[in-house]
Amino acid sequence: MQKGTLFLIPVPLAENAAQKSFTPFLGDTINSISTYIVENEKSARKFLKEAGLKMPQSELVVHDYGKHQRNASLAPYFKELTAGKDVGLMSEAGCPGVADPGAEIVAEAHRRGIKVVPLVGPSSILQALMASGFNGQSFTFHGYLPIDKVERAKKIKEIELQSTKNKQTQIFMETPFRNNHLFEDVLKNASAHAMLCVASNINGEEEYIKTLSVTFWKKERIDLHKKPTIFLLYKPA
Repeated sequence: MQKGTLFLIPVPLAENAAQKSFTPFLGDTINSISTYIVENEKSARKFLKEAGLKMPQSELVVHDYGKHQRNASLAPYFKELTAGKDVGLMSEAGCPGVADPGAEIVAEAHRRGIKVVPLVGPSSILQALMASGFNGQSFTFHGYLPIDKVERAKKIKEIELQSTKNKQTQIFMETPFRNNHLFEDVLKNASAHAMLCVASNINGEEEYIKTLSVTFWKKERIDLHKKPTIFLLYKPA
């Protein structure tokens, strides 16, 4: 029996960003499948409605891949795919598999010989890089930096050196309620002439993207508390 296809379905990064997020092909795709693997069922159903789902939501099969489900066997998520049905994978925001636990589902799909199809959609990491003015030819995404202040300071200095040595953009993030602490630590530990881009609420109504040297950031007053934010550091030689 031919196996189904796993479609990786991006979702909006912010409230009221549906128009910026969904392509016609994505709309066609969600109306051709009825099974989903999702990080949060409530959010996923909302996104599907915004994207133009026509079938009644009561007809959907939704597998929860939230944080409390991730230590269990992956086999139940592949029942429909193995039986030949197409399935959509959705994360909580942005692109499945990118800074997202859905990567485990994608890896398992490859192990099982299941076709994986990524759909076009918003990625906060790539959009921040696009808007930063930094090197888009060579970059590293570090995810979360250490929480411990000493370790974090060491890491900031490390990635700045890496940026200079490799002429490479360094990208990182933090849990939104700790953004201000990270911002302060970058200003405290990075060189005065290092360039920092702060990309907050991407695609949202209060989108804020700005690139300045660390020296000039120290004169700015911004509040990033609880706002999804990507940080980019670049220190040319």
